[in-house]
Amino acid sequence: MKIKRILSLVLAIALMAVVFVGCGDSTSDNGGDSNGDSAAVEVESNASLKLWGPSATVDLLKRQVKEFQDKYSDKNIKIEVVAQEENDAATNLLNDPTAAADVFAFASDQLSRLTLAKALMPVYSDYEEDIKTNHTEAAVETVKGDYDGKEVIYAFPETDNGYYLVYNKSVVSDKDAKSWEGVLAACEKAGKKFVMDAGNGYYSCMFAFTGGLKLEGLAGEAQDEQKFNDYKEDDVIASMKAFGDLFAKYKKTFSFASVDKVSAGFKDGTCAAGIDGTWNAAVDSEALGKDYGVIKLPTIDINGKATETIGMIGYKYFGVNGQTKYPNAAMELANFLADKDCQQDRFDELGWTPTHKSVKAESSAGTTAMLQEAKTFVVQADIVQSFWDPFANLGTQLKKDGAKTDEASLKDLLKKTLANING
Repeated sequence: MKIKRILSLVLAIALMAVVFVGCGDSTSDNGGDSNGDSAAVEVESNASLKLWGPSATVDLLKRQVKEFQDKYSDKNIKIEVVAQEENDAATNLLNDPTAAADVFAFASDQLSRLTLAKALMPVYSDYEEDIKTNHTEAAVETVKGDYDGKEVIYAFPETDNGYYLVYNKSVVSDKDAKSWEGVLAACEKAGKKFVMDAGNGYYSCMFAFTGGLKLEGLAGEAQDEQKFNDYKEDDVIASMKAFGDLFAKYKKTFSFASVDKVSAGFKDGTCAAGIDGTWNAAVDSEALGKDYGVIKLPTIDINGKATETIGMIGYKYFGVNGQTKYPNAAMELANFLADKDCQQDRFDELGWTPTHKSVKAESSAGTTAMLQEAKTFVVQADIVQSFWDPFANLGTQLKKDGAKTDEASLKDLLKKTLANING
């Protein structure tokens, strides 16, 4: 991510704060490293920390926190684990940084908001080499800041963040699952629902991305303008029309509901397939058992051609609150939670795709799907907050009963969507 020159002062202030609290730097020699028995920095004694993580991870985080406390038992560190979903983390932290968590999980699209507001403490240089060496390149690239010739990493990679098709193999065959037309026909034939949160910009962006629309970062002095690539309007319109036509054809099959309704539908037997993500891998697998199927997003027929669906893929991180009273303890906790052992726990228990290259996750269907999608999906980074509502509206309009899918109406919808993002 390219941060404008105006942020150089922000970094200078943050780094000065780091120096004064006594953190290590690239020139320090304190006898420890981020993977060894000693911390890369001197952890404060009697630190009292708050940790935010999504509700699905709270039980696991509590166990991992206990391991961290045992590791530093001589430091008498107290840690409170609080449920806080990643999509709201930035908003809640910015509302009152002093009352927010010292360490918190967040999604990659929130990085620009957090850095502009000086809410993130940059990762100490002691940890940077470990992050660059041991985590996937894409996960590291999305959390870098480059300005005035100095590159900074802002947070610790935790997991991939993306979605795919999940299906009940007793209803939808593996062949059916390869195309939207196939999976929807199978669901309709069985009298089952296909669940998709099409009125959510995180998912509905695929209706335009599949036609070649891409994000090209941020613009403007305040980094509050979304740049888009030089797309071909006709291709984007054709993609939007293909999805709109499917919604109309299978209106009795589609269930436009929140993503959690996918696993709920699997459990009660009403849903045969849906768009869900890595964060729900464990509950989806439990609900379907031996009939659990996962595959990358299916192809869609656009003007007679099977076209790869392009969605959004991002990453989740552990960040350190720039106003924490215990920066060294908070930084070491974030590092601990992002390291291979904790990532292995999240993969084994929750099915979360790891960013740490030492985690054994080759057998996961979700991991395979995510690796395939990562080659073509739009990266969930450098996104203005105003992106989401217009794209949510685009999805809502396309899925409306009797939606207009003529060229003129779709061009008007696309034009208004992009205009509304940048005001």
